[in-house]
Amino acid sequence: MKTKTLNDLFLENLKDIYYAERKILKALPKMARGAQSEELKEAFSTHAEETQVQIERLQQVFEIIGKRAVGKTCPAIEGIIEEGEEVLDTFKGSAAIDAGLVAAAQAVEHYEMARYGTLKAWAEVLGMDEVVKLLDQTLEEEMSTDERLTALADSSVNATALEAA
Repeated sequence: MKTKTLNDLFLENLKDIYYAERKILKALPKMARGAQSEELKEAFSTHAEETQVQIERLQQVFEIIGKRAVGKTCPAIEGIIEEGEEVLDTFKGSAAIDAGLVAAAQAVEHYEMARYGTLKAWAEVLGMDEVVKLLDQTLEEEMSTDERLTALADSSVNATALEAA
């Protein structure tokens, strides 16, 4: 059996995040429809557009490393998205739904930040300078989205959920 290398690990995790981003892209419109706050609806719609660009960047990474862009089922993102769907079902019509959706979205963002941070570090070690730039761009966007979600939660969403309690 061939010994697995860091290149192999990089590729497996790249496939994982590619699958995850495509699943997230499908989930975001549903989250936007379920949100009550116009600001949150807009944040989800904006992130859907950003996610499409991130998928295109991942396709560039696959091209750079000479591999076909293909995803690998990611049980972690499946579970996180399922939790978001539970929020949509359980809290529909509740003032707390937006707080739950922000929490679910931040779980997604934190997963993505962990994956992109790791992939970027590995790409650096592997000497993939062009890939590092692409991954860093996406990592910065994910961190910015997380910060926007926190600001939204702090400025209105959490207080609105509390007022209706």
